Formats: sequence, structure tokens, C-alpha cells
Amino acid sequence: MTAQYRVAVAGCGGMANAWIEYALLRPDTKIVALVDIRLESAEAMAAKHGISCLTFTDIKQAIQETAANLVFDVTVPGSHFNISSTALELGCNVFSEKPLAETMEECNKIVEISERTGNAHAVMQNRRYDPRIRSLRKIIESGTIGRTGFIGASFFLGAHFGGFRDVMKSPLLLDMAIHTFDQARFISGANPVSVYCQEFNPPGSWYEGNASAVCIFEMSDGSIFTYQGSWCAEGASTSWEASWRVNGEKGTAIWDGHELPYAEVVTAGDQSDKFIRDVKRINGDNVEMNKTFHHGCLDEMFLSLAEQRPAETNCRDNRYSMAMVFGALESAESGRKIDLVEF
Repeated sequence: MTAQYRVAVAGCGGMANAWIEYALLRPDTKIVALVDIRLESAEAMAAKHGISCLTFTDIKQAIQETAANLVFDVTVPGSHFNISSTALELGCNVFSEKPLAETMEECNKIVEISERTGNAHAVMQNRRYDPRIRSLRKIIESGTIGRTGFIGASFFLGAHFGGFRDVMKSPLLLDMAIHTFDQARFISGANPVSVYCQEFNPPGSWYEGNASAVCIFEMSDGSIFTYQGSWCAEGASTSWEASWRVNGEKGTAIWDGHELPYAEVVTAGDQSDKFIRDVKRINGDNVEMNKTFHHGCLDEMFLSLAEQRPAETNCRDNRYSMAMVFGALESAESGRKIDLVEF
């Protein structure tokens, strides 16, 4: 069987393993090139997974010499624009790790190249492919708590990565908050309108850059989304999925990032004489998914190619999540509220 998708994997660090393992499960997909700035890393990855393919240090050469038609970009964030733009211009579709790119200008340029060439570009937002967040979204979409007015997310972990994150200027906002910001858009179905952000590096931080932030977003549906987070918070950790509270006109939805979400809504009947009104608990549904997280997102990306439609996390959609990141960074630097509509 001739493989429909000939994949060049750019970036052979630890994150690439999940992408490669997924590709090896697909009978319609063949890895034809492994690319890394350190050739020995590409060779080691080939040996680890028993892949018989060429190895390269340059993505352009890899595509041209192997006739790859799909690129997995699993490189560090600073390389995403170069890898994606080169691959798109050479006729490849691109599936990329987050973030889309390191600047808003580069994000918008990737969208422009994708639309001009007709080649697809989609971004890994694996946290959308969690049955629990799908359950939370279902609570909101079904109208269980009524029209949403407030969404709050708290993210606090003491993450000792080492490596490039420890020296980034804004490790939390640029490398991690994109997940939570994208989740907020996914949950609410709304896009950002404006942001005010305070970014800081608290006592005891082992990061060189600002590892904590508080953000207030106005959303296109009139709701407010607030984010508070830290990557240097020792003890009492939240889930990696964050802890969520969504207030609506009829009640509140809660998700701790661990268990299934639930809602508490005001019970029917006359309660006009009560200071605090009675509520009833409604548990979120179990949402069945064939695959979750990375593999779930990759399934959707490949399905979008087969159905010739934009992926759920296509670059044009993802730029709204990136606008939240870069808008927050600009607000933190300037000390003012930032309009995101024209970002």
C-alpha cells in the first residue's frame, strides 16, 4: 500500500515521541524523514522507533529529497515560523506543536501563507481532546446555567523543567497559558476582545523570566474571562488542566481539572423570600471519545485533510488564542488594557 501521507518530522526531542508513535499506528502514513539541528538526535530517534528513513538537519532539503507532503513541526517555539512557512511554501500541509509562532506578526504570516498556498496548517491543542472539558462545554452549550457572564481559571504548579523554559522571558504566558486561553475559547465559544494583564516573577522562582500572571479578558459574547496562574507555585497544585468556575444567569459550573464537571442551578419555584436560594446539582455527562489528548487532536487533524475542511485547531482559529497570549504580554509590558479586535 502506498502511503497517502509522507511525513517529515521536524524536531527530534522528547515531545516528538508522541507524534511518531501516533504516525506509526496509521496504515496510510509513512515517516520519510527525521529532521533535527543535531543530526545525531534524528538518528537516535530513528533507531529508537525502528524507522528506516533518511535523516537531515534542514527541513527544505528533507522535503525536496523525500517528496514529503506533510510536516510535523515539533521543534522549539522559536523555530515554528521558519519550519511552517518553508513547508507550506514547498507544498506540504503542516501539523505543529503549540505555539503557532513566537510573534503575532509571524502567526498572521503563517495564516496568510496557508490561505495563499491552499496548504493546511493546524496546531496541537491537545487539551481540547479531554472528555472532561467536552463535558464542561456541553453544560455551557446546553444552557444548563443560562447565559455565561464569568469564566475563571486558576493554574498553579511548581514545574521544574530545566532547559529552555527556565531562561524564557515569559515562560508561563508564552509556553503554557496558550492551553488555558484556548480552553476558555473552546468552553465559551467566544473570542477575545480586550485584555489587561499583570505579569511578575514571585519570590522563590527558579525562572529567569516572569513565571506568574493575572489576566482579565473581555470576550465577544459579553462575558469576562479571568486567568491567574504560576509555574513556580510549590504546594497545593491545581491540575494541569487548571481549575474552572463558570457563572451563568441560572447557576454555576465547576470543574477542578481532575474529575467530571458539575453544575449547581437554582431550583424551580418561588424563592423570592430567600437571601441565598436553593440549588440542585447536575453532574456532567461522560463524553465518549475514541482517542484523547495528543492522539485525539491528531485524529481530528488527519480527518480534516480527508474531508478537505479546516481542522478544529487550524491556524486561522488558533490565531485568536495566540492574540490572547501576545495581547497579555503587551498589556503586561505597557501597563494598559489592550484591544485585541484588530490584533
